[in-house]
Amino acid sequence: MNILMVSPAYPDTYWSFKHALKFVSKKAAGPPLGLLTIASMLPGTWERKLVDLNVRSLKDAEINWADLVFIGAMSVQSASAAQVVERCQKLGKKIVAGGPLFTGDPDSWSHIDHMVLNEAEITLPWFLADLANGVPKKIYRTDEFADIRSSPPPDYSLVNASDYAQLSLQYSRGCPFDCEFCEITALLGRKVRLKTTRQVIQELEIIYHTGFRGNLFFVDDNFIGNRKLLKSDLLPSIARWNRDRKFPYTFTTEASINLSDDPELLNAMAEAGFEKVFVGIESPDEESLKECNKYLNQGRNLLESVGEIQAAGIEVSAGFIVGFDSDTPGIFQRQIDFIQRSGIITAMVGILNAPSRTKLYKRLKEEGRILRTADGDNTNYTTNFIPKMNMDVLLEGYQKILTSIYSSKPYYKRLKLFLKEFNPRVVSRGRINKENLLALLRSILYLGIIDRSRIYYWKLMIWSLFRRPEMIPLAVTYSIYGYHFRKVYRIDR
Repeated sequence: MNILMVSPAYPDTYWSFKHALKFVSKKAAGPPLGLLTIASMLPGTWERKLVDLNVRSLKDAEINWADLVFIGAMSVQSASAAQVVERCQKLGKKIVAGGPLFTGDPDSWSHIDHMVLNEAEITLPWFLADLANGVPKKIYRTDEFADIRSSPPPDYSLVNASDYAQLSLQYSRGCPFDCEFCEITALLGRKVRLKTTRQVIQELEIIYHTGFRGNLFFVDDNFIGNRKLLKSDLLPSIARWNRDRKFPYTFTTEASINLSDDPELLNAMAEAGFEKVFVGIESPDEESLKECNKYLNQGRNLLESVGEIQAAGIEVSAGFIVGFDSDTPGIFQRQIDFIQRSGIITAMVGILNAPSRTKLYKRLKEEGRILRTADGDNTNYTTNFIPKMNMDVLLEGYQKILTSIYSSKPYYKRLKLFLKEFNPRVVSRGRINKENLLALLRSILYLGIIDRSRIYYWKLMIWSLFRRPEMIPLAVTYSIYGYHFRKVYRIDR
């Protein structure tokens, strides 16, 4: 049987890094890890092809070749997914769909032939068994959570690793916390389930043999959900593996703010090669944190917590939200002040939305405030419910935040603050290589000559050259990120 696997395109958003990728000749930020894992679960005798629409276009000949088309997508990919479905159905091909997009809102996709929902380790074998017997059903779903110790390694032979800025792997699923706006616990549960250290090392070996070198992203929603095993087993093993191979990789992941409370864990992560962690800060306002059940962030000095992580040599990127019921117009300046003082370069600020499987959605639906299904992009100046704050005030305040943190002058000021104080532990963070040189040359052209904000670029480069020359690769990287953010948010300078 011929299986065509399709990953729909992401729109031009904060997370796409579309405008930054051209500086390093990469086509997409990261590969479709879910589809690569699904590919390893299919019968070995089946032929498989994967088309990532973030890398290249899909040809009719490829659709015609297939007996089945598998589509895996997140909510933010919905527009592209709809186009793929339409093309395949016009050519008479049956579709098998899965992933958060379809699991979260299956009713909107009732025209698809088969939906394999929730975690594929459980539901995909049911579909494959029924397919072999000639009686595949329309929907396969479960309320159970998979034992991911049985999950196979992703099949990286289906993609060209050099197309991507980073590759991905997963250690855990689930999050012990239960924030009102987050659908992770609905999709993956509150019990943190782990792969074995042996599985993770096996995946690292597979990635190593692709020839890719650089940053790897642990896609876990909360990497530190089981701190004891991380410190005693996984992180020391990764550190040894990375050291034995002369540090081919750095790592990025997501974690809760209580990472700052554990110096031993911070040190173990830095020793293993972790250079950056994304933290959900959400708001500096205690009432907003209380409203969304973000209790872990309450009652602490969040600036100090960020500082503790960065003092350990691990950079913090972070998520922020405006539009909580308890927010007042003063929240916009408070968010700006926090971000600028923290030195957080990649600050993802979004308007609150309510995904369909969250407690927030349930509450707002009961209050008659839901307008539509969330599209998965909380940075596109929209929300899917009626906020308590006047919508015009909310949008104006949101625009004020973006302009105040991503316009060139405040952005470069924040970047300089970060570079002045940050001391990375990871061996390769300041290393000059071919990719860094290419990015430097292109940044000189685009940011130092063409861009209207070139004066801020040159001020930073000259300062870095004389004050912290070892940080020039980071200065170039984040100057490029700033260019991307200005393009995404349509900020002139």
